[in-house]
Amino acid sequence: MTLNIRNATLEDLEDITYLEAESFSAAEADTKEAFAERLQLIADSFLVIEEAGELLGYVNGPVVEQAYITDNLFQTVEANPLEGGNQCILGLSVSAKAKGRGLSLLLMEAFEQQAQQKHRESVSLTCHEELIHFYEKMGYINHGRSESTLGGAEWYNLVKPLALV
Repeated sequence: MTLNIRNATLEDLEDITYLEAESFSAAEADTKEAFAERLQLIADSFLVIEEAGELLGYVNGPVVEQAYITDNLFQTVEANPLEGGNQCILGLSVSAKAKGRGLSLLLMEAFEQQAQQKHRESVSLTCHEELIHFYEKMGYINHGRSESTLGGAEWYNLVKPLALV
């Protein structure tokens, strides 16, 4: 079967919400309403991966001026600038049945390439300590503990500077 990476649409909302609940704790998971807002405002930085019409994963996030993610970004976003800024990743999720196939890496590569084409300065994300090594293997640099307290958890800032094309 062929994998397809494309921009998400509102038609994907139910599948995205399901994958979010499968991947994150209730305290950390984004709401259906937050995803609907992102699909309306930042669909240009919201990618999904599918196979035979089945949505297997997604990555999304807004473009902001600051280098690090702040908790308010999980509540509301604004439309992305056409160029420049820092690309944030608010969520990366792959279906449990599709894990181990390298889909996260494919999504990240496509997301980073898209950010680079739009002359973003960096891609940044927050993650739990046990995932730091996973992102470091992709070229992300650990900038230490994040100020984020989302879900009452401890998060780390990881940033990947992008070479401008």
